Amino acid sequence: MLRLSVAFFLSGFGALLCQIVWQRMLGIFAGSDSVSAALVVGAFLAGLGLGSILGAKLADRLSPARALLGFVVAETGVSSFALLSKPFLYDLLAIDLAGVVDSPAAIFALCFAGLVLPTTLMGASLPLLARAVATSLDTVAERVGRLYGLNTLGAGLGALLGGWLLAGNLGFVGALWLAAGLDLVAGLLALTLLPGMRRQAVPVAAASVGPAAAPFGGLPLWCALVFVSGYVIVALEIVWVRLLGQVGQYHAYLFPTVLGIFLLADGLGMEVASRMLRRIRDPRPAFFAAQAGGFALAALLILGLWWALPHWPLDQVLGADRHRLHGAGLATTVALTLLVVGPPSFLIGMTFPFVQRAVQQDMTSIGARVGWVQLANILGNAAGSVGTGLVSFHLLGTAGTLHLLGALSVGLAGLWLFRARGRGMALGMGAACAALTLAIPGNARFWSRLHAERDGHAVSWAEDRSGIAFFRDENRPGAGPEGPFFIQGFSQGRLPFLPIHQFLGALGPLVHPEPRRVMVVGIGSGGTPWAAGVRPETREIRAVELVGPVLPALEGVARRHPGGAVAALLSDPRYRLEYGDGRRALAMDQQLWDVIQADAILPEGSHSGLLYSAEFLQTVRRRLAPGGLYVQWAPTVRVAETFAASFPHAVLLMPASVLIGSNDPLPLDLPALAARFREEGVQARLLRGNAEMRDYAAMFRDVPVVWEPGMPRGEATLTDIFPRDEFYLNNPVHGAELLARRLRAAGSTATTMPSSR
Repeated sequence: MLRLSVAFFLSGFGALLCQIVWQRMLGIFAGSDSVSAALVVGAFLAGLGLGSILGAKLADRLSPARALLGFVVAETGVSSFALLSKPFLYDLLAIDLAGVVDSPAAIFALCFAGLVLPTTLMGASLPLLARAVATSLDTVAERVGRLYGLNTLGAGLGALLGGWLLAGNLGFVGALWLAAGLDLVAGLLALTLLPGMRRQAVPVAAASVGPAAAPFGGLPLWCALVFVSGYVIVALEIVWVRLLGQVGQYHAYLFPTVLGIFLLADGLGMEVASRMLRRIRDPRPAFFAAQAGGFALAALLILGLWWALPHWPLDQVLGADRHRLHGAGLATTVALTLLVVGPPSFLIGMTFPFVQRAVQQDMTSIGARVGWVQLANILGNAAGSVGTGLVSFHLLGTAGTLHLLGALSVGLAGLWLFRARGRGMALGMGAACAALTLAIPGNARFWSRLHAERDGHAVSWAEDRSGIAFFRDENRPGAGPEGPFFIQGFSQGRLPFLPIHQFLGALGPLVHPEPRRVMVVGIGSGGTPWAAGVRPETREIRAVELVGPVLPALEGVARRHPGGAVAALLSDPRYRLEYGDGRRALAMDQQLWDVIQADAILPEGSHSGLLYSAEFLQTVRRRLAPGGLYVQWAPTVRVAETFAASFPHAVLLMPASVLIGSNDPLPLDLPALAARFREEGVQARLLRGNAEMRDYAAMFRDVPVVWEPGMPRGEATLTDIFPRDEFYLNNPVHGAELLARRLRAAGSTATTMPSSR
């Protein structure tokens, strides 16, 4: 058991490393929007479910020794695929098929094809291992519970170390190599037990689940209960990610933290419950108490966090208007994640050993019963992931989703009243779940408090499966809009529009001699696409936003301020504003654009690397018309280095830190550009967006940095498979002005630009 425990712990660690990397690679292929993410998760879980079915049908046909050998084969197979996965999942699907496959069914099929082998092997490993360790009905539930608990603990540690240390230092390919090594070690450890097991004379079990006593209910009933339990816990996990993403900002470390704490607490709950089994005669009250208590505690902690956030001391570090990616804000978010996620996950994690105690009543069907229960759990997880991420968030919002989970938990407590002892406790737990569910406020009140709405503010907000957008209008009635525009809990823009957003939008059309067609990646508060329409000869402006609620939130602003720039933006027939993944839209769209530009995005934000990587810039280059320009913010040294390595002609304008790149010589005349910014029509449009900012020439007053073909330049330091700036704690981020100073000091690049070209 010791060696198998270590082996299954390492297996869980390696599996989570693989999952993190594979989901990122397939996300590039499928897209980063919520529907595509659900397709990838669904494909992953489908493979695990298939493995559970095959394991359930196969395990009890084997002797313990052969079942152990099957586990060794499974671990070796996962290890081999981890080593080979980049050429298939990334090079073929994410790069070669980018822009080729668009149908959701085809995307799911290709993701499933890419993952079916390793995930099937992962899903089959627990039924095989359960058959290998089953020597007595008195100990089998305890052994299976402990093994699965250790596997889950390994997965939790893999999520935490993978997210906080390994991915940011080794890159995604390095993390896969480490995962392959861990899976191989797990297989070798199990293999050392094989000679001793072969010497034991153990009869081969029956081929299928035979008739057995069912004093605590039959296998189908417990599979149904496990399905509901799996739905609730994964739905809670998704709610925690959304809530804590709003609290602490979405960054690359957020999801691994929530997932890691969830899995560690879940696994610890299994370990503790496994040690309790020998003292439990009837596992039904323990199962229902842990399940209902887990949701009640989750609701109580969420309510406590919701109430406490606007108060001291949390408001000093986690206020909606504060930067929370570093220091005390980041540390407090991690501590709150541990508090909010850990205890409920621990309680619900205890349910798995209790279920094993209830269903393991026949030595001839140990593996099958483990496999079918695991399948029910996986199906519940899949339903919770898809049902919450795509359906209940979209239709009911976060608060409505919690109400739905509360109703399911009350229903389970009601079933307890009829199926098991301890009816008084069942009534109390059901009442607690109902009371806490009713105490959860509606969506409007829930999000208004977290975005620091005060008396006198007017708000415009929306929530759906892709996220949350919230505008807090702090101006007096009748005046123009004034306040922060929050996307995913962080103020990523303001109204009136920020000058940098208007500069990014106007720069490309003012530099290009004839900007008829313009593409904008990201809409935000609207400043970048608004300024992109600065030239009357521009006939088409397509803007794509990843967070869908941005559009209805802007519509709310337009209704409140019908004479403002936002209303004019939404009513201008030149514009096509849409929800979607901008990178995927460029890959799928075969049209060429005179100007492509990206709205400013924090380099530390989760998945921001997909819009700063060398591979994305190559996609942009393929979509530029002859003489076309690409404009992008340069927040870091690596962003500027990667940009310069990707475009033959590139300019870094300072002090605004804005890059212009092209496949052709740049028609940039800085004095003429300054004059264009002062033209009456240009000024009128930009002043309508922000009446306080007039001197846009000040944003490029410093001597620019210029890269031309043949000039020395560094390598592309940001790639899809190693987005270093996202992992900013492992790879400190420095502003692009540092690169400009270095290049000027070294004299390694031209730093002047002719007055005309």
